[in-house]
Amino acid sequence: MIELLLAVVAGALIGLSLGALGGGGSILAVPVLLALGQSPAQATTGSLVVVGVTSLAGAVTARRAGNVLLARGIAFGTVAIGGAVAGAHLSSAVPEAVLLAAFSALMLLVAGLMTLRQVRGRRGAGAHAAALERPQLDDPIITFSPTFMCQCPRALKVLVTATAVGLLTGFLGVGGGFLVVPALLLALALPMRYATGTSLVVITVTSAAALAARAGAGVVPDWRLVVTLTLTAVAGSVLGARLAARTDTRRLSAAFTGLVLAVAAYVAVLALPALV
Repeated sequence: MIELLLAVVAGALIGLSLGALGGGGSILAVPVLLALGQSPAQATTGSLVVVGVTSLAGAVTARRAGNVLLARGIAFGTVAIGGAVAGAHLSSAVPEAVLLAAFSALMLLVAGLMTLRQVRGRRGAGAHAAALERPQLDDPIITFSPTFMCQCPRALKVLVTATAVGLLTGFLGVGGGFLVVPALLLALALPMRYATGTSLVVITVTSAAALAARAGAGVVPDWRLVVTLTLTAVAGSVLGARLAARTDTRRLSAAFTGLVLAVAAYVAVLALPALV
């Protein structure tokens, strides 16, 4: 009963972050499942369910708001499937201590990127708002009609970035929204408004692919905890979206960055004794 209550609280926190800040919360799913007694393999597998379902719910909401380029998201996610499958198989081949250490390093990176985003947001808020009002989408990378045309350097950029995104999702069981959004900005030249919404489509596709790749590995998480965490995260994301319209999200983001740092330290404490 206590474990389920903790899962409800943690799921609400994850959802609030996703809804209010547009990302970051899903990275807490693995540490939460670890704290609830799951092994690293179970936690990263269960996290894929939380991440995938929550991202799907967010993608539907963003689609209704007109902030999703569905075809491009599916295309990028499809390219990323190879990396997701490879990452899922690789995660079962490395020691759990290495998996935890890699996850701790990832959380430190996320905290750093979130801090950088806060600083840049304060400096360029006006320019960012103007950019949202004037979205300009680029030309297709590959076309087959009326004649074949390929912007091959950009196609290679899409292949590399999508594979990296998939690999991260499959290996560590995270959505990687902090990586997917910059990847879409870099590889597809999407305006931020569309990159944020479209990233949810990519995360849904890669999470599903990684989960399918792990299906035969014999790793079975505690589905009661996973389902509870997922449902409360989805509900929390709706509440978070409403909260964002009434609250200074800069303060929320700063508080969440501190939380990510604290959790990164917790995961490092779990990993280091087994590494030395």
